[in-house]
Parts: sequence; structure tokens; C-alpha cells
Amino acid sequence: MRILSAGALKSLFVPGGLLLLATIALVYSGWLTLAVPSLSFIYYCAVAGGMLLAWRFHSSRVFFSLLILFLAQQASSVSAGQPPYIPATFHVLAVLVPMNFFLIALMHERGFILKSIAPTLLFLFAQSLTVLVFCGAAQRERSLPTPLILPGYAVAIAISTLIFFGTRFFLNRKPLDSALLWSLGAFFLALRFAPSAKASTAYWATSVGILATSVIENSYLLAYHDELTALPSRRAFNDAIMRLRHPYSIAVVDIDHFKRFNDTYGHDIGDQVLSLVAGNLARVTGGGQAYRCGGEEFNLLFPGRTITEVLPHLEKLRAAIENSEFRLRGTDRRQSPRGPDRRNQRSRTRSRRGDAIRRLTPEKPTELLSVTVSIGLATCTNENSSPEAVLESADKALYRAKANGRNRVESATSSPRRTRTKAAGIA
Repeated sequence: MRILSAGALKSLFVPGGLLLLATIALVYSGWLTLAVPSLSFIYYCAVAGGMLLAWRFHSSRVFFSLLILFLAQQASSVSAGQPPYIPATFHVLAVLVPMNFFLIALMHERGFILKSIAPTLLFLFAQSLTVLVFCGAAQRERSLPTPLILPGYAVAIAISTLIFFGTRFFLNRKPLDSALLWSLGAFFLALRFAPSAKASTAYWATSVGILATSVIENSYLLAYHDELTALPSRRAFNDAIMRLRHPYSIAVVDIDHFKRFNDTYGHDIGDQVLSLVAGNLARVTGGGQAYRCGGEEFNLLFPGRTITEVLPHLEKLRAAIENSEFRLRGTDRRQSPRGPDRRNQRSRTRSRRGDAIRRLTPEKPTELLSVTVSIGLATCTNENSSPEAVLESADKALYRAKANGRNRVESATSSPRRTRTKAAGIA
């Protein structure tokens, strides 16, 4: 999967980047006609709504991010409300908020269990007291420049954290990383325009609004994408086939001997196999889109393509998967205990069966494994053909590919062909 693909850039900028760019355009164009009380009302609604969404969807990291922004906004409004002003408050916030966002990005999601959230709440409470004490003793000024000039170290921290979240997003493709990136950008703009109540409040509202929408984006991602392989899931596949117009082709891909992989090497290696195959499927050529529809079964959609046009791309895909290899992360992983309740009698029986297969299966001395796939293909060229009928034809072609020796592509209209099968690992 390309790091700077069109899909990645779209996920980065939508919706957080668009929200921030829209706010910048409104502020600079003078089209922001709402009064400060109205903007403040929008801001507080965004905070309350975002926290409610975060609590409902068990997203403690978004909840804490919103809490941090709320505390920062309160400190900022006090310091910029009436003279004498406290510039040191903004300098401290420019350091603490990025630092807290950085720590939140590294946190594991643990929900709202008291034992897990109590240390974070205490940490934020201690920071709030520190800010109050420090700013209470700081030098006060009669006026603040517009825009506010942040010190060099605050600018360096801002650039570093923005680069960190941008890099992290392209590596992990998580909505929260994108949201933290754009929310932090809106936060720094809110500090910079702190002397202007209208502009500052607009940026504060945008900052918390971006985080609130990240909860919805993450829920969408979980609903329509497979967490292990990052491919679109069955729900996304069902939505896609409803929008298809003939002609189109559907390919069903099944990993050969996948159950034997699990029985022999364990589910951790099975997950590696799924990720390996999914990575190749995501790079399929010919305008195809891959979906994981359950277990070791994947579907490929080729809008506007017929069997003749799709077959070369599927053969290329099959060969790429056949020639892919991966190294075992550890040997005999199924023998390590995972807890007193992890194994029952049935699983122990399966483990013994896996031991028997392991003894019969020659292992590569380099501990390299490879895998093959069987593919069934069908095309819809008639308006009256339903996607379900085309999918059923592709399934029948897949069964024929399995029966004819696996590691091959069979189409609904093809005659049996002989395809070289590579005995790699246990595939």
C-alpha cells in the first residue's frame, strides 16, 4: 500500500483539514459574522457533544484530549480577558498541550475504568495547579500584540508535534492521529489570535469539533474496515455491489490450506498469513478493490471489467502471492501458555493434532514460509443478472479451482487449465 496514495491523503484532510481550512477562510475573509457569545455557545456545545460521544464509544483518549483543550481554553480566556494580561500563560499552554497530545497518542485505549483513568486525571489536575501558580506569579502586561508572538521554543514544539502526528498517521492510518494533528493546528492558531476574541473562539471551537468528529470517523472505520488487514469489510462490500453497473467482475479469493497453517503454527502465524495476502490484494491491478469478507476469504470487485480484461491481473496477483515469503517470528508459539482459562480439552486435542501435522511437515531450515491462493472469477454482462448470482458463479469457479489442484484462477466460463503449483511451506 502506497504511503502517499490518494486514499491516504483524503483520509488525512477529511474532515479535520477541511474544517480547519474553512475556519481560516472565514476568519481571513471577514465572513465570520457570528458574535462572540454565539461562537462561545458553539464551542461549549462542541465540547459537551464531543465528550458525550467519546464516553458513549469508550474513547478515553478523545475524552482526555477534549478535557485538555477545555482546561487550556479556560486558562487562555482568563489571561486574555481583561488587562493586565498574562503572556506567560500562552507560552506555558504552547508547551503543555502538545506534550499532553503526544502522551495521549502513545496511550493504549482502556475505556473509562477508574483504575486506568485516575492517574491521567491526577496528572492533568497537577498540571492545572502548576499553571495557576506559575501564571499567578508571572509578569503582567497592559496590552497584547495581535497576533500574539509565541517564543521560538514553542514554535519548535509545534512543528515537531505536527510532524510527529503526520508521520504517525501515514504509518498507522488512524483517525485519531489525523484529528490530533489538525486539532493541534487549530489550537496554536487559537493561541496566536488570543487577543481577538472572535477569531480565537472560532479556532477553539474548530479544535474541539475536529476531535469530536474523529469519534464518528473511527466508528465508521471499525464498521467498514477489517481491523487486522485494514481492508474494507463485508459491510463495505455489500454496499459496493449495490452501486455496481454492468459490466463488472467479481473474484473470490481463498487461502489454500489456511486451517493447516493455524493448526501447525498457531493463530499468530495465521494472522501473518492473512496480512501478507491482504497486502498483495490491496495492490491488485486492473482497477480492482479488495475486501475481506470473513476468515480466509476475500472478494475483489472490478467495475467496468470483463473476464478477459481481469484474468491477466488475477494471474499476476496469484503469482505475486505465491512468490511472497515471510519469516516466522518465533517457533512453536502454541506451546506457550496464555493463562489458566485459555485452553480447554478441545483446544488441547487440537494442539496435539497440530503437533502431528508439524512432525509430518518438513520445515524450511531458514524458517521461511509462503502461501498460495485459489481464485474464482465471474462477470456480469447482463442488466438482469444480480450481484448475488455473479457472486455465486464466482464461488462455483473457486470450488473448481480448489478441486483442480489449488493455486490457480478459474473463471465461470473457463475450461480447466493446468497451473503450476508451488509446494511452499505447507501451502
